[in-house]
Amino acid sequence: MERIYERIDTETVCARAGIGQGDAEPLVVPIAQSTTYCRDGMESTAEHQYSRVSNPTVAALESALGDLEGTPPAVCFGSGLAAESALFLAVLRAGDHWVCGRGVYGGTTRLGQQLLDGLGIDVTFVDATDVDAIRHALRPNTRLVFIETPANPTLEITDIAAVARVTREAGALLAVDNTFLTPVLQQPLAFGADISVYSTTKFVDGHSVALGGALVCRDAALLERLRFVRKSTGGIQTPFNAWLTLLGLKTLPLRLRHQSRTAARIADWLARQPEIACVNYPRTRDAAAVQHAGTHGAVLSFELAGGFAAASRFVDALRLCRLVEHVGSVETLVTHPASMTHGDVPREERLESGIADGLLRLSVGLESSEALLEDLERGLRASAQVKEASCA
Repeated sequence: MERIYERIDTETVCARAGIGQGDAEPLVVPIAQSTTYCRDGMESTAEHQYSRVSNPTVAALESALGDLEGTPPAVCFGSGLAAESALFLAVLRAGDHWVCGRGVYGGTTRLGQQLLDGLGIDVTFVDATDVDAIRHALRPNTRLVFIETPANPTLEITDIAAVARVTREAGALLAVDNTFLTPVLQQPLAFGADISVYSTTKFVDGHSVALGGALVCRDAALLERLRFVRKSTGGIQTPFNAWLTLLGLKTLPLRLRHQSRTAARIADWLARQPEIACVNYPRTRDAAAVQHAGTHGAVLSFELAGGFAAASRFVDALRLCRLVEHVGSVETLVTHPASMTHGDVPREERLESGIADGLLRLSVGLESSEALLEDLERGLRASAQVKEASCA
């Protein structure tokens, strides 16, 4: 498979996202804070007519996101889950079946089990790292396979190209949630996926200020269908959030590569600590070496040997890392998936997916690695007290 990273200059695309091109145009794209647009006449074919359908600021972000993967403009939404919902409504209907990797964001699982199921759309959850498991889960009425790689929050890696071959043979679409790596570090379409899915709220924005989601694909008919669903359901991103996301996009490559280097150092350090039962970071896996552009992302997870009690002590002792339900910001963030992002996932399914009560997810920010390691060591000292108390 050709490495698309050699053909798309992601740094330049990001740095020039939304800038003016013509004489006297503003360098920074303006916020088109208007619900509607004037027309010259009844037969006007103006690009923008009503902001529930399209908006100039949102369109600038869509163009930049498409350029990052060598596609037509993306379709942007008010959140990542809004993007996923539009995708499901666009390609699935009552009587259809879809396959979902078990290592996905808890909100995706909730959509499948508690909303789509009630509409007569059946889902099968599988270990997406096992291509044969995906193949065996396919049915004649399977329309979509949805995976997240690296998985959230276990960081398992799925071989996109191998899964794409299976879905293509079955006539199903392959969607890849690429939120953790973004097009800077991984390009799913280059490995055969049909749709790249993003919560731009995370690394693309990067500053915890703008909700957003996006779908990227090359199929013009599918893009038109997605825009129709967005128009019909009202899920478009707001102009202000699109503007903020464009600003964040400009520094995405610099942020993500710096954060990835720090994450790798932290993963190595955590793996040597006796209080840690396991560390999840993808760089040692063969598929990651092929799919990822040099580094492996800013997110890692680790399980404390003392379980929930140790995890609770750990996060309470932190002074630098903040406990939030979020990833991808310039600040380092820690999340307890079992009670936060995956709190709606049934316990048995959660444990089967590797999300134990002592598992913590770390989204590494821009702080120095020395300061972060000192903070994490503070947390480990506190968590060790749980084991000592149980032995007393």
